[in-house]
Amino acid sequence: MSYLSVSTWSLHRLLGPLRWTSWDAEAGAHRTHEQSQPEVHTLLELPGEAARRGYAALEVCHFHFPSTEDAYLDRLRRAFAEADVIFDTLLLDYGDPSTTDEIRQAADGKLYRDWIDVASRCGAKRVRLIAGEAPPTDEEAIRRAGRTLRELAAYASDQGVRVVTENFKPLASTAASCLKLLDSAGGIGMITDFGNYQGEAKYDEIAMTVPRSLSVHVKPAYDEYGAPDEAELVRCLEAVRKPGYDGAYVLIYDGPGEMWEGLERVKRIVLPYI
Repeated sequence: MSYLSVSTWSLHRLLGPLRWTSWDAEAGAHRTHEQSQPEVHTLLELPGEAARRGYAALEVCHFHFPSTEDAYLDRLRRAFAEADVIFDTLLLDYGDPSTTDEIRQAADGKLYRDWIDVASRCGAKRVRLIAGEAPPTDEEAIRRAGRTLRELAAYASDQGVRVVTENFKPLASTAASCLKLLDSAGGIGMITDFGNYQGEAKYDEIAMTVPRSLSVHVKPAYDEYGAPDEAELVRCLEAVRKPGYDGAYVLIYDGPGEMWEGLERVKRIVLPYI
């Protein structure tokens, strides 16, 4: 059954500081960064707020976790259970499984496993791992990323978590490369993001990867006032409906103004498809 979900990226101006990781090739190490922002909702409050607004599930970006200590993760798991909201996916917005840098491979591998551990502890059903930064035409990079994701999927499965990837970053920027990666990795799932395919071919590409997808990121084009391009969004939604998609519709808003209000404008268009 299809259901309505929302990503914490759609609320990032309301959730306090952002914390993210980058790779320092010269130092051969990860760097951690933080950007201060106002906090309207804590992450612990968010499942209840999402339920109140009609969402059945949440996807949480890794940089919105204020802590990964066990005690905090246990509280987060309880917050989802008490709100009766599904923690669908922990979105790890970092990493490059396609890299040939052995030092980075080792460092990223530890980071992936650490976040899989976090996903398991706080009750996330899935963890989204980026496919990689190599070009989508690099067949060896696809095989290399596939091997890495396959190994991580086995590690995650032992903890009750499923690995998924997304048409995000260069390696998975085309439907053709996504499908090759999925075949190479074997057993991992997919997220199809409307905004990450480009050009007139995007509607065909959406239709190609949706049958392998567990969720779709409903990311419309917005005007300067935060109004979604309804006609374009409907074309994307029709491309999803035709293959018989039956999963989460995750609303994405990053326009101006109040973010919950922006999400309501998208929700009005999406609801007839759920």
